[in-house]
Amino acid sequence: MKDTASASPELAAVFERAFAPLEKSVTDKRIPGGVLGIVDLKHGRMTRATGSAQVVPIERPMTVDTWFDLASLTKVIFTTTRILKLADEGTIDLDAPLTTLLPDLRQYNAEAWERKITFRQCLGHQTPFPGVEPIYTYGRDPDLLRAFILQREWKAGPPVYSDINFILLGFALERLAKKTIRDLDPGRGFAWSTDPENSAATEDCAWRQRILSGEAHDENCSALQGSGHAGLFGTVKSVLDFAESLLDGTGASGSAIALMRAPLSNRRTHGWEHPYADWWGGSLCSPGTIGHTGFTGTSLLIDFDKGRAVTLLTNRIHPTRHFDSGILPLRQAVCNLVNQT
Repeated sequence: MKDTASASPELAAVFERAFAPLEKSVTDKRIPGGVLGIVDLKHGRMTRATGSAQVVPIERPMTVDTWFDLASLTKVIFTTTRILKLADEGTIDLDAPLTTLLPDLRQYNAEAWERKITFRQCLGHQTPFPGVEPIYTYGRDPDLLRAFILQREWKAGPPVYSDINFILLGFALERLAKKTIRDLDPGRGFAWSTDPENSAATEDCAWRQRILSGEAHDENCSALQGSGHAGLFGTVKSVLDFAESLLDGTGASGSAIALMRAPLSNRRTHGWEHPYADWWGGSLCSPGTIGHTGFTGTSLLIDFDKGRAVTLLTNRIHPTRHFDSGILPLRQAVCNLVNQT
């Protein structure tokens, strides 16, 4: 266990009570390890690690310098931030269809519903795309898979949280930059792959037939060799630095931050989530809170009303996702203890 702190006594007390559920989850062997980080504009920041970054086939300790596969935090830290910046600049119109940048989307059917989907709808998961699709099972050629995604006649359903929305937003970023996602700057303190020896291991993957560490866990992201919905790596410091930049207004424009906070549905804003009943962020969040989670066991909560952010980074799917890690009640407990008055 290692501490880093530049925190006031008030924040240190908050941190101590919020860290206890994480430590208990490790002691109870629900998760191998984790790192908790809190940043407060008035009271500083504090981080601490506990448990193991890897337990099979070797054991490595978790530290505050461990890199994590951030999974769907990629959606908010990378993709949403860049899409909203492009909207600020007038490069894209959020209410324009994706075909303004992806004219070949369902190009053989001019009336296809996919051609009418807008950037804003994708950001808010307000499209008919399916929630889950094993794209990687159709092959490992990233160019072929991109063409498959663009030309497939997708089965329409009610709006649900869908990776397809952000895969397509990632394609739009690639078209504008004329580079693949992995050739784009991931942002300060972030990376698209990391040293396996200094990373939190994820799953013993049946598809890739190895323990994953330092490479994207998400199968579709792996097969696409980079995408807008997953694949970003970061440390607790880089995640807190990002959160602090939104809290103090240096990481995005005022209009972009307003959109991140503006509800598009009863759960979602532009890219992010906001509080709802039984939210993973707990029941004590102030109204000015946004957040997101990642499948690998990561989360980030940003409370603009309090000027505070909390990130919980765990390797809860190591060595397998097929185990009840208790990640939802853990997230709720940590967030409620952070926000407890």
